[in-house]
Amino acid sequence: MKPTTNHKSEEHAKTSDLGSLAGEADESAQLVSAPVDQTRIARAVREILLAVGEDPDREGLLETPARVARMYAELFSGLHEDPRAHLRKFFVEQYDEVVLVRDISFNSMCEHHMLPFMGVAHIGYVPNGRVIGLSKLARVVEVVARRPQVQERMTETIAKLLVEELEAKGVAVVIEATHTCMTIRGIRKPGSLCVTSAMKGIFRSNLSSRSEVMNLIYGGRQ
Repeated sequence: MKPTTNHKSEEHAKTSDLGSLAGEADESAQLVSAPVDQTRIARAVREILLAVGEDPDREGLLETPARVARMYAELFSGLHEDPRAHLRKFFVEQYDEVVLVRDISFNSMCEHHMLPFMGVAHIGYVPNGRVIGLSKLARVVEVVARRPQVQERMTETIAKLLVEELEAKGVAVVIEATHTCMTIRGIRKPGSLCVTSAMKGIFRSNLSSRSEVMNLIYGGRQ
C-alpha cells in the first residue's frame, strides 16, 4: 500500500517548478525548443523575483519566468551557431580594393552586468581572390552578437573570422555601441559611446590603407 501524502504541501512545493508555471500559461507562452536549459533559467528568474521582494505568483508575474527563459534562448542563440558557416560560400573575383559595409545594427549582452549594449558595426576588407555576399557580413555580426561578451572581444572575433575564412589581404572592423550598464545604472551617463576597432593585414601595416578605410567609414559624416 502506498503511503498517504499531503497534497496541499506537494502543490505548494511545485509552485517553484517550471512545469507548474508553464501549465498556468496559455499555449502561445509555452517554452520553445532550443539548445538552452529554459527550465533552469525560469526557475532562476523566479528566485530572483523572490530575492528582490516580489511575489512571483501574482497575476502579472506568473508567466514572467517562462518569458525570460525564451528571451535568453533568443539573445544567446549565437552560442549554438557557427558564424563561419556564413563565410564558407564565396566567389572568386580578382578585386583588390576595399569592400565595406557600414552601419550594421546589432544588439548584444554585456557579460559583466548581463545588460544589453547596442550599436552598429562597420566591416571592411580587401579581398585576396575571395569575395562574399554583402549580407553574409551582417549575418556574421548577428551570430557573434548573440552571446554574453565584451565589445572588445566581439570586435576581435569578427575580424579574426574574416581573416581566417577569406584569407583577406586586410580586414577592418569598427564597432560603435551604447552600453546600458553605463546609461541606466552606475555612472548613468546617457549618450556615451564606446568605439572599438580591430585592424588586420594591410590595414594594420599600411597607414594609407588604414586611413582610406577609416575615411570610407567616417568621411561622409557631418
